Amino acid sequence: MPYIGKNLVGILKEPRTSDTMTGDGSDTTLTLTDTPGSTNNVLVFLDGIRQTPVTDYTVMGNTLTFTTAPEAGVLVVALTGSASSIDPKMGSVTSSKIVDGMVGNAKIVTLSASKLTGALPAISGANLTNISGTGIDNVTSDPTISENPSGGVGTIQLNQNSGEMFICTDATAGANVWINVGSGDGDVSKPFGGLGGGTVSGYTSGGEPSASNIINKFAFASGATASDHGNITQARGGCTGHSSATQGFTSTGYAGGYKNTIDKFNFAADATASDHGDINNLVQTITGNSSSTHGFVSGGGGAAGLRIKQIDKFTFATAGNATDHGDLALIGYGQIGTDSRTDGYCSGGYVPSLTTSIDKFSHASSNSTVAQGDLSVAKSSGAGQSSTKDGYFSGGYISAAYNRIDRHAFNSDSTATDVGVLTITRTAPAGSSSTTQGFTCGGKSPNVNTIDKFSFASDANATDHGDLFSTISELAGHQV
Repeated sequence: MPYIGKNLVGILKEPRTSDTMTGDGSDTTLTLTDTPGSTNNVLVFLDGIRQTPVTDYTVMGNTLTFTTAPEAGVLVVALTGSASSIDPKMGSVTSSKIVDGMVGNAKIVTLSASKLTGALPAISGANLTNISGTGIDNVTSDPTISENPSGGVGTIQLNQNSGEMFICTDATAGANVWINVGSGDGDVSKPFGGLGGGTVSGYTSGGEPSASNIINKFAFASGATASDHGNITQARGGCTGHSSATQGFTSTGYAGGYKNTIDKFNFAADATASDHGDINNLVQTITGNSSSTHGFVSGGGGAAGLRIKQIDKFTFATAGNATDHGDLALIGYGQIGTDSRTDGYCSGGYVPSLTTSIDKFSHASSNSTVAQGDLSVAKSSGAGQSSTKDGYFSGGYISAAYNRIDRHAFNSDSTATDVGVLTITRTAPAGSSSTTQGFTCGGKSPNVNTIDKFSFASDANATDHGDLFSTISELAGHQV
């Protein structure tokens, strides 16, 4: 019998499209207005009697097909639901019902960290975002202090050739510090105080044969004759040099008598130096060292055969006299000074005869020197240069003026290695250091004005880099 009750559409929860036809006993299809997406999304009634989906009819696209053609005169009503309104029953969707590749990137909005369990495949991190820190840069060589990382402080570099890892702790342009966090042979940092190995210029001050007060300045980048940068307060030879980030310091010396003066001059402009203070003894031919904040003077010779073992320390920041920082293990003069980031080294010298000893003391705390290896040959009065990892000793005196360059690793208790030859044999030159090269300036055998240059990166002979504007020896060296 016909359906008796409310209109079928009115009692449905979801809006549905109604399509009708009158059976003729032969027509088995009905074209639907909407595409339902599923046979189960279409309700079909014949004269008000609901038909069974799949058994009595099927839907493909928007075509409804009856298993048996409705009889003639039967009213057919098909109610089609929206395809988007069909929700599967909770827990009814299994993995087998999801077509492979159908869950795309757009459907994955967030992913909880708790879901990342089990074995995860190796993936590239090139497209990762919102990562705290700068990540790890894979490189094939150690960083340099002149390398300015875009990530600044905290940048991590992994040398894939050596396996060593470095973290940038100071991103000062041209003077970066990289701390070796592995078991490698040292940090990449400033070898001297201030800017460390210089990036701009080398300087010399004072000197002999007749006591000089001239400050020479020469460029690291190109070989040329040095220029006059000014004068120290007292003309003298046998002095030693120190360097802060902005100033050079010239200590002690001899000119008609032994001196204890510490002079200070600015790197930025040509000017006469000023008196910065005094050390504790009247001596010459002492050893000079520098940390980032202090200058150190040690040893030396004075009147009536005086020999000093004391290490004096003075601050770069404020004028004042030096204070006692410790003692040399060997009493003498003519030792060669080099510096790592943390320690000062006094090498060779007369104690009282020529020695090969390399002694070390801490910049940070008062102490006496301890043995740290030996030079390749006993000598004195050479020039000292420092890279980030090694100290260099060029020229000097053995039984006559000497022309060899020694290299000694700061972290090794070993004998220094002979790595090259200067262009001119000389004793009592001055040493300056850039970030990549050592410079040996002046000296005597007899007095010369030549500036030699040698590389820190590879062992090789020195080359001519230019000239001081006078022939001079027993002078102090500086760099910025």
